[in-house]
Amino acid sequence: MTLRIRWLGRLPYGEAWDLQRAFWEGRVEGRSRDDYLLLVEHPPVITVGRNADGSNLLASEEALAGRGVELHWVDRGGDVTYHGPGQLVGYPILRLDDPRQVVPYVRKLEQVLIDTLAGFGVAAWREEGLTGVWTDQGKVAAIGVRVSRGVTMHGFALNLDPDLEHFRLINPCGITDRPVATLSGLVGRRVTLEEATKALIPHFARVFGYGETETQLAAFIRGQGKERAFEVDRLLAQGTFSPEARAAEPVLIGGRLPGEPPRPPWMRVTARMDGDYRDLKKLMRGLDLHTVCEEAGCPNIFECWSMGTATLMILGDRCTRACGFCNVTTGRPTEVDVLEPFRAAEAVRAMGLTHAVITSVNRDDLADGGASIFAATIREIRRASPGTAVEVLIPDFKGDRDALQTVMDERPEVLNHNTETVLRLQREIRTAANYGRSLSLLWRAAQMYPEGLTKSGLIVGMGETEEEVLGALADLRAVGVDIVTIGQYLRPTARHRPIHRYVHPDEFSRYRDFGEGIGIPHVESGPLVRSSYHAKESARSVPVTIT
Repeated sequence: MTLRIRWLGRLPYGEAWDLQRAFWEGRVEGRSRDDYLLLVEHPPVITVGRNADGSNLLASEEALAGRGVELHWVDRGGDVTYHGPGQLVGYPILRLDDPRQVVPYVRKLEQVLIDTLAGFGVAAWREEGLTGVWTDQGKVAAIGVRVSRGVTMHGFALNLDPDLEHFRLINPCGITDRPVATLSGLVGRRVTLEEATKALIPHFARVFGYGETETQLAAFIRGQGKERAFEVDRLLAQGTFSPEARAAEPVLIGGRLPGEPPRPPWMRVTARMDGDYRDLKKLMRGLDLHTVCEEAGCPNIFECWSMGTATLMILGDRCTRACGFCNVTTGRPTEVDVLEPFRAAEAVRAMGLTHAVITSVNRDDLADGGASIFAATIREIRRASPGTAVEVLIPDFKGDRDALQTVMDERPEVLNHNTETVLRLQREIRTAANYGRSLSLLWRAAQMYPEGLTKSGLIVGMGETEEEVLGALADLRAVGVDIVTIGQYLRPTARHRPIHRYVHPDEFSRYRDFGEGIGIPHVESGPLVRSSYHAKESARSVPVTIT
């Protein structure tokens, strides 16, 4: 059995909790045959367990909110605890051999932490009748778990260098006569998240008996207000950890990177600017609409437009993010056009589409990220063209559950949100995005409208490994995604991320076979594939489950 380890960076508690539930559900329902260890750092949050009565919470919810601290009542064991920056939090999603053996499981978690601390020269122990890990300066790690249907949730929190003032807002774990300790205080220097992660993973794999551990960690080294990623390719039970610095920016020569591979034959397309293409272009301009086909420089534009299909892009043509792969213009967005949904619906009607795809730029300047315009567009398409299935390719709405609910209340046939790349490359490629947030969004969408399909896409050829792509497919399957698209990255301009390599069609075939082999209902994988490519055919290929 493989243990898949994911360092997800700083992730709000609510999103991490839903992500746990997504992986838990995948393990329970058999979507995933692998165990997971999710590692995160949270913004300030206090969680109250199912056995607590709130008496150890020493501040009101309003007072906590005033200090920027969230409050969540959750289903784990234990009383009340704090999570925040400077704390390594781990959520194991494991199937136990004997689901009744919760106490031995907790003891193993404690042993992992004790062994990790020993590597820093810190003597630590467990105490009879209590959970967590203790030192001569106080409690340095808390544990609170839940086991349901034989699969674990929640986990541990190791204090590295958190702000201890937050612990004064609670009686941690209901204990009033013992202090809280930090690893940095115990060793007399600041211990970083990457140090602690490096130390903990091999102990976790050994204590729990995993012969193979697959990791995709994109840990963040903080320095001078900037973040940069380092990778852990593969970590076996013995423990190896090889961080690599990001390569220096290459020098452009005549708009082309030195050594950039020539375009192979399978990446060449034929321009077909016939009457259908010109008619569709005229329609879009006449309705003052944008298409992602044009804005993103899609290689399939001639094929799709000649067939009368296009992906409409709402909320303007200026994006508030600047992702390294994308050719959509970044800048100050225009005012929201409340009539745009009506024009989009008219375009869908005029084209006679039976399957319409609607996407947008990121609009982080809007309170709901543009969700209300998505919802209005779905409604107007349904009014103008009742027989048309609607697929929406949405941004992450910065993790806002209410914004997602606004879209899902309109019951789109397909909810598409792209993860774009593997976990290790997220911070380099997806500005302001988060891999864990994207997975959480996809699972939330399925919970909000179970009758619909969820879909996501990956771009390859940006520096990922084949193993990392397979790992991403396993993650998407675990959270229940129905359709995945995989295509070749094409560098839009010399200012964008260089092409690392052109992926051979045989490799795309392996991705399709692996994805569908682990249970993803449909994988559209090929050099020229994009998110909306063969969207109607992909959706129709997924078997309908009658409940």
